Amino acid sequence: MKTTAPHRKITASADGSGLISHAGGLLLLQTLRVTGLDQALSQHLQRWRPSHAIHDPGKIITDLALTLALGGDCLADIALLRAQPELFGHVASDPTVSRLIDRLAADPTRALKAIRAARAHARSRAWAAAGAHAPGADGEPIPLDLDATIVIAHSDKQHAAPTWKKTFGFHPLTVFADHGAAGAGEPLALLLRPGNAGSNTAADHITATRIALAQLPADRRRQVLIRTDSGGGTRQFLTWLSRPGRRLKYSIGFPLTDDIQTAIGRLPASAWTPAYDADGQVRPGAWVAELTGLLELTGWPRGMRVIVRKERPHPGAQLRFTDLDGHRFTCFVTNTKHGQLADLELRHRRRARCEDRIRAAKDTGLANLPLHDFTQNQIWCELVALACELLAWMQMLALDGPARRYEPKRLRLRLLAVAGRLVRGGRRVRLRVAARWPWAMQLTAAIARLQALPAPT
Repeated sequence: MKTTAPHRKITASADGSGLISHAGGLLLLQTLRVTGLDQALSQHLQRWRPSHAIHDPGKIITDLALTLALGGDCLADIALLRAQPELFGHVASDPTVSRLIDRLAADPTRALKAIRAARAHARSRAWAAAGAHAPGADGEPIPLDLDATIVIAHSDKQHAAPTWKKTFGFHPLTVFADHGAAGAGEPLALLLRPGNAGSNTAADHITATRIALAQLPADRRRQVLIRTDSGGGTRQFLTWLSRPGRRLKYSIGFPLTDDIQTAIGRLPASAWTPAYDADGQVRPGAWVAELTGLLELTGWPRGMRVIVRKERPHPGAQLRFTDLDGHRFTCFVTNTKHGQLADLELRHRRRARCEDRIRAAKDTGLANLPLHDFTQNQIWCELVALACELLAWMQMLALDGPARRYEPKRLRLRLLAVAGRLVRGGRRVRLRVAARWPWAMQLTAAIARLQALPAPT
């Protein structure tokens, strides 16, 4: 009979040398070097460096972003890096870190502008280095997905409030650039809002979109496709998106109004065409049609098309009062003039990948806003964005195949959290990973790819 006990007793001692944990953090350090993010943060945050200070504010912010990328969820977790100076260098003390966050939070407008400028600069370099793997490199639209999420607060933090889900906390609005089915995604904006902020507040959608567009390389800002759920289907937001000088495409969820339900009833059977599944194949029991010509759209943007999808609810689904004749209907609007209806509807439905990006962000610090003041937590959201971007850029630049789609938990388990030994010899330092580690070759190959890329001059 087999047991779960080891064959022999194992004793432990704390006297090892040359050993490091989270050796895969070298991937993130190399990503910093290639994108120049560390240099950009140092440059833009110089005004917050006190005279005679030892620690560079840019280095502190970089270290905090690394901490979150490696799995930390509070400022004190920076001790993970401090304990390993051979890999991560000299790391500031907890009081020094806290004082910097306080200084940044005391001037939030300038601080957020500075951090976002550094992020935009590094993103341009990351996308340039990625070449054909970068979003929009093939000339296709770059989907920017807007969605709000609930962040629970377990104490009375500033501007925490009851949410529409009967919980208590915050209601940030996020914008993610989608890397497509073969990759992950990166946050362009994490707009922190009180818990009672609305889901369809047009002003917040406009603010978040402005921040996101400013993050894109200048030559890609004409390739944008804005996607949201029905929370973005407001007249004010759609009008803002449709201004001629912006040249933005959009695919926005739309409420199922009484007029739309009446128009659906007037559609002939011949107006419906089969919808596609996630693989672009015909999906049984689902159809799409256009309603634009059957609706009075005075006051809405010119060129706005209204497209409706109907499908049979899956077995066991709870029917809603908007379901007609046993079918479930959803609508969206778009200003795209060409393309089959089924293709446009599938393109819109792929905005659901934003839920995966939000889950990844919550695994990288967004699930917990650890500070009390609202402005401090705004800075924290920028740290979360930095951490998520580091992971996304590393995957885009160094990994291939399914690994480019790994979420943070899997990245940490397989690549980042691996232990290693630093060996010095011949004026070189080598990181040695256990030969029997299943993903050792993948890790070393990724490090080699990053090291082959030039650093910014």
